Amino acid sequence: MKESLQAAMNLPPIDQVGFVVRDMDAALALYGPLFGPFDTMVPGPMTYNYRGVDQECELKLAFGKSGDLEIELIQWVSGGSPHKEFIDSGREGIHHLRFIVDDLESALERAQTFNYQAIWTASFAPGLAVAYLERADDPLIVELFENHPDEPYNP
Repeated sequence: MKESLQAAMNLPPIDQVGFVVRDMDAALALYGPLFGPFDTMVPGPMTYNYRGVDQECELKLAFGKSGDLEIELIQWVSGGSPHKEFIDSGREGIHHLRFIVDDLESALERAQTFNYQAIWTASFAPGLAVAYLERADDPLIVELFENHPDEPYNP
């Protein structure tokens, strides 16, 4: 039996499914009964490296659950991001799968051997960093999230 891509990349189980939505209020009304209650967050302007350029963006976020799986709703507000690209392409819905990794840099090196390229990255603090990865002809983004700072991120 051929090894799965997830196993070959040494990734744990999926931790989160991210949905990009055009209207957060409508999405909360639609998905609240299925994945709610949702915790909402508007973190304000944040800077990410987006396709090689540092860009500020603003997003509205909401976090629900299905068992241990986190469901994230993301509404683009302003700036450059993969979420705006997704909406501009006429799409809405499942956008990415998140995996928690111990060492983002090592995980990025492994992912590159499978033709994934980092398109959106940020380091928030030592041990707290994120990268969105894409590969040609694959509409689904993979998010790698390193989360072991002194104060763990827990939306």
